Amino acid sequence: MRDYAEKRDFYRMAVDCTARYRVKGEQAVQQAMVRDLSASGLQLRTDQELTAGAVLNVEIRPAKEITPPLHAVAKVIRCTPSEEAGGGFSIACAIEQMLPVDQVGADFP
Repeated sequence: MRDYAEKRDFYRMAVDCTARYRVKGEQAVQQAMVRDLSASGLQLRTDQELTAGAVLNVEIRPAKEITPPLHAVAKVIRCTPSEEAGGGFSIACAIEQMLPVDQVGADFP
């Protein structure tokens, strides 16, 4: 018998795709791997350590054009060293706002 109760409000999907992000207030666009995604958050793996509270513009473009890109503003909840081979950091983010395509400028993220 399982005594585990899911405490999340939204199902978390395992994802393995690339993303681009920019820390608000900075110019550089960085690359990341998306590890999981839900309606309220996402986990990124990056080479850059980020500070909790940092706000990111995130763009996820699926490999197949049939699925539209996801554009979101997300806030870093925590940053921990990645346990995956190759190192880097696991970045847990809360999605603050999803942006429709018509509200995304050419310079997004």
